[in-house]
Amino acid sequence: EAAPESAPEAAPEAATSPPAPAPATSPPASAASESTSSTGGIKIDAADIAKVYREEIRRKVAHLKANQIEPPLLVGLLANNDPAAVKYAEWTGKACRSDGLRYDLRRIADPIDVEQALVDANQDPRVHGIIVYYPIFGQTKSFSGESHDDFLRDTISIKCDVEGLSHGYRTNLYRNVRYLDYPRDTQKCLLPCTALSVVKILESVSSKYNPKLPLGRRMEGQTVTVINRSEIVGRPLAAMLANDGACVYSIDIDSIYLFKAGDRRLHQCPDTVTAESCVRQSSVVITGVPTKEYRLPTKWVQPNTTVVNVASFKNVDEVELLKIPGVVYCPMVGKVTVAMLERNLMRLFDNFHHPNKLLARDLVDVTEQRPWYQNPLQIYTAAMVTTLVAINLFKK
Repeated sequence: EAAPESAPEAAPEAATSPPAPAPATSPPASAASESTSSTGGIKIDAADIAKVYREEIRRKVAHLKANQIEPPLLVGLLANNDPAAVKYAEWTGKACRSDGLRYDLRRIADPIDVEQALVDANQDPRVHGIIVYYPIFGQTKSFSGESHDDFLRDTISIKCDVEGLSHGYRTNLYRNVRYLDYPRDTQKCLLPCTALSVVKILESVSSKYNPKLPLGRRMEGQTVTVINRSEIVGRPLAAMLANDGACVYSIDIDSIYLFKAGDRRLHQCPDTVTAESCVRQSSVVITGVPTKEYRLPTKWVQPNTTVVNVASFKNVDEVELLKIPGVVYCPMVGKVTVAMLERNLMRLFDNFHHPNKLLARDLVDVTEQRPWYQNPLQIYTAAMVTTLVAINLFKK
């Protein structure tokens, strides 16, 4: 597991706890992995989902090496002693090396020097991806603005931002723009790794994500509650799920907002809408509260709900949750998060750094095959051209 108990998946420096239920007792013993019964729920293993994407990375790395091309280099910048950040850095390096990617962790003694290290890495043609392990300054006010960490995220070049959190990628996410090179649409945008890992987990649950529907509609009819509104997990995740057609309640310590598909306005819910009422009507619940004291009351969770925990702490009583009929529970997303990090690194390499673009296009990503047409007009045009050619041939 990619530091499942301590990796900073829930953005502890940015997220806050929602209105808390009664104080929780100590975490219960975990149920058996992938256990299921005719009357209870099932727990899914993130490793099974991550495996598909990591195998694809290995295949691509092998293809690069077969053509005498070095695999992508990811540079990690660590400027704190936060145990979660240190563990996340260690496991990132371990996963990259295991899958054939190159990884260089650079420790920086003085946090004020991170900005220059970022600039240097941005300008180094040997570097294909950059990850900064937060928090560094947290929400402390700084010379650069309200939050120096936010400033650092925007300092990373769009060509190296493996986390997909810089301004350019955030803007495209919230505008639901999925490609960088309109109208060619060959360079897909990057998405935040942890939020993307949740989407991939939901895609594995057929009752929550319908691949037969067009892009942008595959979560139609689903109501989702996200208990976290940090800028690196909760907010982008709410936007991503809304972009896929879901109705999303975003819960933080002092407010509840509604994200709607195709609507960029932020709707604040009235006081009559509570965390309990949101969870009770949701088919998907995402917990991301960065404190061990919080527990989601399982009595709120309805049968056949999918629950995904992205926090470093267990936000739900697992034993009680798995007693609910039809519940699907994913207690950790760390392995999928690291797989998405690697996937983003490979996408940056293909988009901006690959020495042979033709070779990059020849290597099809089997997890994302696309039809030759992009819209109905192209089908119509092809049909009309074919008909006219046939008529001319017949006349001759």
